[in-house]
Parts: sequence; structure tokens; C-alpha cells
Amino acid sequence: MTPTLVPHHPRTSSAPPADAGRRARDWAEIQERMLVPLYEAVYEHLEVGAGTRVLGLGCGSGLALLMASARGASVTGVDTDLARMALARERLAPEPEHAGSGDAPGARLVVGGPEEAADPRRPRFNMITVFQPIGCTAGDSDGLVPALEAVVPLAERGSPVVLAGWGPPERCATSAVLRVASRLTERLRSDGGWRQTLRDDLEDVATRAGIRPDGSGRVSCPFGYADLDSAVRGLLSTGLFDAAVRATDPAQVEKEVKEALHPHLRADGTVWMPNVFRYLIARIP
Repeated sequence: MTPTLVPHHPRTSSAPPADAGRRARDWAEIQERMLVPLYEAVYEHLEVGAGTRVLGLGCGSGLALLMASARGASVTGVDTDLARMALARERLAPEPEHAGSGDAPGARLVVGGPEEAADPRRPRFNMITVFQPIGCTAGDSDGLVPALEAVVPLAERGSPVVLAGWGPPERCATSAVLRVASRLTERLRSDGGWRQTLRDDLEDVATRAGIRPDGSGRVSCPFGYADLDSAVRGLLSTGLFDAAVRATDPAQVEKEVKEALHPHLRADGTVWMPNVFRYLIARIP
């Protein structure tokens, strides 16, 4: 989401500087792990391993790249969020920028737009991932098509491009919590508010980007938190509530998010929300 579970597509702006470090930590320590089942399902399906050269758009703090690297893949991540990329750098200990294409597989992190992922010293990518789920907020796929168009020439023909999206609202308990942002901003379609997922969101993006849909899957990704405060911190770290904060104030947003979370609060104090996410595999012609 970013505005999704992951609010930092290569096309989005970073968090306010005064808030960026804390938000990035909350994202990396609380929220990012919620999508691990999605990453695992995709990597298993595509048999990611030695010889896989992954380009991750909107890689954030790098957990998905770390998991691919653990399978033997060579990974490159691109994002505009400086604070999250600093955490990704800590995790991945990337190789020096001057390393050549003949070196052992390693990690390369690029702060900037997707076109900056190009490196003539390296072989072309054979897998592109965009793991931030779309279909959650109005306009959350804006810019994704040109971003894909910019990186498709950097990959081999036939390479898979992975797109992710929210599942049907009735199977995503978090949808009710995300509606808080819409109620507070009162600008559902124009200010990043929640919207209902459309069945063909991912296929529409792929088609407009000139890549060919070639299969899809659904993955259960429950959001589980140690307590109510952790749940609020994790959800606010996504950026999904930024418009609501601007329209009201942080205290009001936190109060309403907590109220929306109460139906998901368990007797032991933990918070549990079952969700389903969808992924699409498209191929570069």
C-alpha cells in the first residue's frame, strides 16, 4: 500500500523529513513483514534463485529484495524514499557502485526514478517486481505505467513482471480501517482516499504498459500486531492516512484508526485482520 500497504512507488513523494526516520522504522519493524507470504508465493512460483536478476521498483526498506537475495538472486532496488532506502542499505550491505557485471551476485540500491536502474556494466534483468499493492486508494496506480515503460527495455524478452494488488474488500478486513482516511478527508476520489478494488486493476496496468498478462494468484496476508499501539504505528507508516492527517490532525487520525481497529482486537491484546492479496505475472514481449 503506498498510498497502499506500501506507500512509495517510484512515482510517489517521500514522507515529510521530520517524520521520515520514525515512519521508516515503523514500516520496516512492524508493517513490511505483513506481505512476506506474497513475496514467498511469487518467488516460489517463479523459481527465483541463482541466475535470477531482480529489479524491484519501489523497494522500500528492502525486505523483498533480501528474501530474493537469500535465494541466490542478484538484486537491484529503486525507490525515492531516502529513509527507507537507508534501512535497505543496512539490510543488504550492497556492493560498491563501481563493481562490474562479472562480480558475484550482490545488491544495488538506487535512489531516484526507474530509469536510473540502468547499468550498462551489468547483464539485463530477467525479473521485475512491483510489490506495493494497488487497488486500495484513488490514483494509487498513477505513474506505474510510465515507470514500467521506463524499465521494460532494461529486461530480457520474456521476463516476468510481477504486479500486486489488494483482494476483494469482503476478504480484506483492513479495508474497513482504511476507510477512515476517506471519512476524514471527504475527498475519496481526489485525495488518495480508499476505493473499492476492481477485478481487473492489475490487468489494466499491464495492458497499458504493453506487457502481456500470463497468470495470477491469490495469497493470504493477515495483518497481525502485538497490540493496538503497534497496529496504529504500522498502519500510519504506510502513508495511507497522510491526506487525513493534513485534513485534520495526527491525534484525530490516531483516535479514529484505533476505534476502527477495536473489532479486530483479541482478548490477549493482539490485533488480527485477515486479508487476501492478488499478484499478476505479465511477460515482456
